[in-house]
Amino acid sequence: MSETATPDGEGDAGTNADARPDRGLRRNVELAGVGLTAAVAVGMLGFLLLYWAQDLPVASELYAAFRALGLGMDAAFGTNVFRHPIMWQSMAVGVLVGVVAPLVGSFLVHREMALIGETLAHTAFAGVAIGILVNASTGWDSSLLLVALGVAIAGALAVQWLTERTDAYGDVPIAIMLSGSFAVGTLIVSYGRGLTAINIEGYLFGNLAVVTAEGARLMGALSLLVVAGVALTYKQLLFITFDEQAARVAQLNVTGYNTLLVVMTAVVVVGAMQVLGVILVAAMLVVPVAAASQVARSFRETTYLGVIFGQLSVVGGFAVSIGLGLPSGGSIVVVAIAVYLASIAFSGFSVKAISAHG
Repeated sequence: MSETATPDGEGDAGTNADARPDRGLRRNVELAGVGLTAAVAVGMLGFLLLYWAQDLPVASELYAAFRALGLGMDAAFGTNVFRHPIMWQSMAVGVLVGVVAPLVGSFLVHREMALIGETLAHTAFAGVAIGILVNASTGWDSSLLLVALGVAIAGALAVQWLTERTDAYGDVPIAIMLSGSFAVGTLIVSYGRGLTAINIEGYLFGNLAVVTAEGARLMGALSLLVVAGVALTYKQLLFITFDEQAARVAQLNVTGYNTLLVVMTAVVVVGAMQVLGVILVAAMLVVPVAAASQVARSFRETTYLGVIFGQLSVVGGFAVSIGLGLPSGGSIVVVAIAVYLASIAFSGFSVKAISAHG
């Protein structure tokens, strides 16, 4: 029988965890990592707020101090990165993605719904294509990310509806939505080619230049909503993740919580698309959680470690991207996979089954 993460207890390998002298140290290190990640995320949210309100008296002074800190960091590291606000807003989006993507992904992976992230990413791409075509055809200057968010949420609701009301096997409705939405997006892009100068490749593969101030603020607001949503419904989401049938018997609103989960996934995907790109965005929902599952002893610990590993992947990916001039999306995902391989080695080269049903 494979070792799997249990809801909030220990897995097979952790039966005698209370007797292990390193248990307290392990937990303290994890909590310190989560605390540090939270502090960095709060700092980035603070920067986005200061950047938005920099013309106000008090905010302007704090913003100037932040810029001075960036100049000092460039002088210390011999770089020319931290003095530029556009780089900070891109890093802020990445840091927030490193928190919310594994947070939502923990539920998706253990419910064997990893493909839903890829599906909603392709749906969001169709939304970007629709926004580009509408803007080019009408002259209306709408936010591409807001259009993508609306289309992705509509796609999430459609996937949920199809899954519950069709007799297709497993993830067939998800696969149909994945291919269909990307097909619509490519058709729209081909039809509107030449009408706009927007670089669609930035949305496909991820590009720090794609991140705008508006997009960064949107990601900040969406991240707060996702974290609040998970915190308020954690027990319910945990229940339906490990025993959906029992949750229905207990008269829990399973359909409602399933819908909430896929909508939060759509929200995360649209925000992460700025730095990861449509093609790679689903990786941050899955890979950090897969890495955490190799060494975690419970679902809660998987969530903690997933967020920590997600943050390590983002920071390391940005370092590779900036240092070598490579795309941010590919750099972050490669680092995430390296963390996953390291976690396998640390756990004794034994790949665990990432499932709630083991």
